[in-house]
Amino acid sequence: MAAPIRHVGHSIRRNGLIVLNNFEQLRGHRSFGWTSALRQQAVETKQDAIESIVIPRKKTWSKEAVLEALASTVGRDTTAYPYQFQDDPYLSPRTPNEFKLYYLSKESGRSAAKYFINNNPKFFTKDFAGPHIPCLMPETVSLLLEEVSEEALKERISLRKVQAAIDMYDQLLQAGTAVSMETTHDLLDLICLCGDRDPEQDGITQQQDAESGEKRGRRTKLRRDLEIQKTPWRENNNAERIFNLLPERDTRCYSALIRGMVKFEACEKAFSMYTDLLNNRLAADVHIFNALLTAAPRVRETHSERWELITELLTEMNQQKIQPTLMTFNSVLKALRRCGSMAKTKAPQILSEMKAVGVAPSLATYDHILAIFYKSAFFGQNSTDILKEIVSELEGESFTCQDPGDVMFFTSAMKICLDNKDLELGYKINILVEVGENWRLLGDPYQKSIYYGRFFNLLCLMEHIDVVMKWYRQLIPSVYYPNPQGVKDLLQALDTDSRLDLLPTIWKDICSMGHDNKLDLVEEVLSLMAREKQSPEVQESFAVCALEIKKVFDPDRSRPGLEWSTSSLSNITFLLLRVNKMQQAWEMLQLFKSNNRVPSEALLQNFLSACQSNGSPQTAVGLVQLSAAFCLPETPKLAKRALAEFDLTEEQRVILSELESAGETD
Repeated sequence: MAAPIRHVGHSIRRNGLIVLNNFEQLRGHRSFGWTSALRQQAVETKQDAIESIVIPRKKTWSKEAVLEALASTVGRDTTAYPYQFQDDPYLSPRTPNEFKLYYLSKESGRSAAKYFINNNPKFFTKDFAGPHIPCLMPETVSLLLEEVSEEALKERISLRKVQAAIDMYDQLLQAGTAVSMETTHDLLDLICLCGDRDPEQDGITQQQDAESGEKRGRRTKLRRDLEIQKTPWRENNNAERIFNLLPERDTRCYSALIRGMVKFEACEKAFSMYTDLLNNRLAADVHIFNALLTAAPRVRETHSERWELITELLTEMNQQKIQPTLMTFNSVLKALRRCGSMAKTKAPQILSEMKAVGVAPSLATYDHILAIFYKSAFFGQNSTDILKEIVSELEGESFTCQDPGDVMFFTSAMKICLDNKDLELGYKINILVEVGENWRLLGDPYQKSIYYGRFFNLLCLMEHIDVVMKWYRQLIPSVYYPNPQGVKDLLQALDTDSRLDLLPTIWKDICSMGHDNKLDLVEEVLSLMAREKQSPEVQESFAVCALEIKKVFDPDRSRPGLEWSTSSLSNITFLLLRVNKMQQAWEMLQLFKSNNRVPSEALLQNFLSACQSNGSPQTAVGLVQLSAAFCLPETPKLAKRALAEFDLTEEQRVILSELESAGETD
């Protein structure tokens, strides 16, 4: 058994080294490696340039140049809320739920305003912006051409009126009017993109949701997109009907249908359509191959069969002299993620091919590489080597989105840093995020919160508490709203570095973030405060904080109170006893009985000691009586100790003696 495992380990390590070599070569390919001759030529060119400097007589600036220059001088304000809410002080979310609610509400209002403006453009004809901002002006969304003509068909296609465009196309055919191939291509693209149905408009969607009583937050754009993708490809739909009516079909027509079939998961039919294209002696385009490469894992069962199909498609692509693009290689790597351990041996070959054809990787390329090599927990001792090489190559660069998968890279990379507890690499990734506008590639607000949550978790695990608190103030609330697990990570960091004196401050933040209704989080704070005795000043702040925490259990609040547990009651009582708040501590003991909870012997003994130090014999007698009411076996011990340590009246001695004898008799 050991020999096969050792063989697998050597194989994985060898593949990792191959990937590292490819990254080195790729970095050399992307950088400028100068020979001595080139350096000499560069020096001479530089000297010539110094001798002949030409000053232009006039410089033409873009209309946004001044705004861009001003924007470059302003950094992120760590004390401010996200920019979406800065124009309305009322919309200043303090909790993750409020952030989601306000964000969706603002997007809903923006969509409603856009819907109203676009449908009533006659009321919004003046343009006050300088320079002109097209997105603030009404868009043409209503149909202007009613006659049956190709121009009317083009208008419906441009406005994405799918059903209206199909009806107009049928009317043109019935009238015997020929439709140009270019317009037919656009129509097929529209039908296949939208799945043979009209795309939902934001304003209409909101109206439908309001009529059905659904919450706006449950119909986000992302969910609508996912619902569209789940819509199956209908047999003999309008796209196929129009395609079959064409007297001549070219590559563009096949491309529209194949991509639509892949998008709506009719992959077997897409490959059949590709076979029909080849039978008609037509050459495919790069978009067809990109779609088929993405669909390859869905039409084959085993990993080897999937790779054979990918290889076959790439070979046909080469035979048809079609130049691969970045999306081609990313499609192959994405398909390899579903090819098991075989992907580790094939991914280096893909990187070498990218280098050979001169295609530069995007962030999605690196994300696929990370997914392939970090899919299993066992990769080797230095399991962040590949990620280090990637970050080293990307260091200091500013990116633009070239692939929809680009937004996944930073989140995946930070997860690897967290799993391997590599703080230095995590810092480098975060520095890369802050270069230029790379932060835009963190994805939507949900993905952004995942990235910063992992980064903050890594800081709490590996960094000193002073540095953690520095980052805590920088990230919250400007870019990150921690979830309960993030707060627990912070509490653990405070405990590790013995900075529990900060707990009252953290509790205020917990309340402001809306996490004071999480019972496990509340009990964690109480447990840390009550575990050890601190200095008098800290204990006083703990007691004040404990009384504030007590309010979250109050059922008279606007929201339901939390349910008292024995540990929470005991911890608050301990904290009050340590600062001699006897009255409040006694009220806490009464809550044990009203909530059917039983105090521990240690709590009662501590309470009795506090009564002795404060000279409260009457409270001590009441404590023993309370213990007897709970039928605790410690009652005789408490009564005996009270008789021995307190200056009691005759009546109090009789009561305690009876309780002591009654307990011993039982």
